[in-house]
Amino acid sequence: MLAAGIHGFILAFGLILPLGVQNVFVFNQGSIHKKYRRVLPVILTASISDTLLITLAVLGISVIVLQIAWLNILLLSAGILFLIYMGYLTWKSTPSDIAAQQEAFPPRRQITFAASVSLLNPHAIMDTIGVIGTSSLTYSGPAKITFALACILTSWIWFFGLAFVGHQIGRLEKTNGILGIINRISAMIMWGTAIYLILNFK
Repeated sequence: MLAAGIHGFILAFGLILPLGVQNVFVFNQGSIHKKYRRVLPVILTASISDTLLITLAVLGISVIVLQIAWLNILLLSAGILFLIYMGYLTWKSTPSDIAAQQEAFPPRRQITFAASVSLLNPHAIMDTIGVIGTSSLTYSGPAKITFALACILTSWIWFFGLAFVGHQIGRLEKTNGILGIINRISAMIMWGTAIYLILNFK
């Protein structure tokens, strides 16, 4: 179970770390609002949305795939290829291209926008169903629950931390440089996770 928890943490962290619309929105709202508590609507919405996607992926995909060997292999292979590809795109991405400044949204607009970029984002769906869901197939029973909880906990910690860092850093010119470093680290984590899946491929 410990191995499943560590795997879930590393995998979820590698998938959630890349700079995308969801992360940029959370980070920017944190940097723009003068009080951290005013960013709670976007933090909670993003965290709950990820929890929903992860839960559906782990429960739904496993039920369908466990009894179909060729589909199991197909999805695991797709997950590995997706990690390698996303790692490549993340490594080459330029934060300044998408880190456009946002206005300080009120609570209702924060919730609406955060939910849309979380639940309607093809990358988020691919991350959960294509990678987390298929990775969960290597576990069963308590180990699978531990894996899922580790992924969910990582998501919650990330969004609270991301908004807090954004709040502390503010809108400094050095922000893009920091996000660039984060992207490089993220790419290496995704490639490392792909190697892990290959080594444990069944």
